[in-house]
Amino acid sequence: MNSASKLGIYAVGLAVVFGGAAGVGKIVGPVGASAETASHDGGGHRGGGHGEGGHGEGGHGGAETAHAPGGLQVSEDGYTLVPRLTNVAPGEKTDFRFTINGPDGKPVTGFKPLHGKRLHLIIASRDLSGFQHVHPTEAGGGVWTIPITLPKAGVYRFFTDVQPEGAKRQLTLGADVFVQGDLRTTPLPKPERVAKVDGYEVALTGGLAPGKSTELTLAVNKDGKPVTDLEPYLEAYGHLVALRQGDLAYLHVHPDGAPGDGKTRPGPEITFFAEAPSTGAYRLYLDFKHGGRVRTAEFTVYAGDARPPAQTGGGHDDTPHTH
Repeated sequence: MNSASKLGIYAVGLAVVFGGAAGVGKIVGPVGASAETASHDGGGHRGGGHGEGGHGEGGHGGAETAHAPGGLQVSEDGYTLVPRLTNVAPGEKTDFRFTINGPDGKPVTGFKPLHGKRLHLIIASRDLSGFQHVHPTEAGGGVWTIPITLPKAGVYRFFTDVQPEGAKRQLTLGADVFVQGDLRTTPLPKPERVAKVDGYEVALTGGLAPGKSTELTLAVNKDGKPVTDLEPYLEAYGHLVALRQGDLAYLHVHPDGAPGDGKTRPGPEITFFAEAPSTGAYRLYLDFKHGGRVRTAEFTVYAGDARPPAQTGGGHDDTPHTH
């Protein structure tokens, strides 16, 4: 089987829906059931996005309106993510350009800011071994550009969080980009409660549970001491992206509270709420800023009774579960 065939097979995934409210992310399933309409009407934000507001009905089991899942589509509500190229070489810096085309087929040039940016781009490898949260610049005429380097052969999912002017709601559009070469997938890392990055240790308390909202608290430490001076990054002390293994269904939520609100402390703890309807493996990515740099702490979490395959049968499990 040639590399292109391998990559095409690897890109196939199942669908799941994400929805939620500010500070609350909800993974809604099965396909066709989404809380995003209710959460927008109620003042919340759509899971997978950057909106703000109170808890919408959709985040608490309210009436759900059928809607295609965000992040798993290249086009939604007439808006389409259009990459200028979908094949790149591994390990080489590439000027990646794309447009968000509107219902008229033309590139959109007007967007509402979402947490300080008019467009957010998240890149994740299909095997969840690579993650980037970047912010392209506008080259004119609705064209966005960003230099990217994709390290190895495989399929990468590109997500854009945007709200075009004139759109009824915030959108998460996704498209695949292929890196040619001999595909060698990376197994999902085992669950650990502490992630280490650039001398920092981030401890995760809590987990995901099917069908109910659970609390996820991440505590940032450096050199064995709590970090109490986290810096605002995109109008929050942390940004949490969750991707489900197998389909890369996408959720982007923000923590309780905000910098400057008079009650939210700049660390060491950052608290989020998320809801998952089913068992399964998820990869969590926490972006936080300290010392003038943004770093990403990564975790594997198994929701509900899911267990890593190697531990099936009763072995010890350090997975942060919540039942």
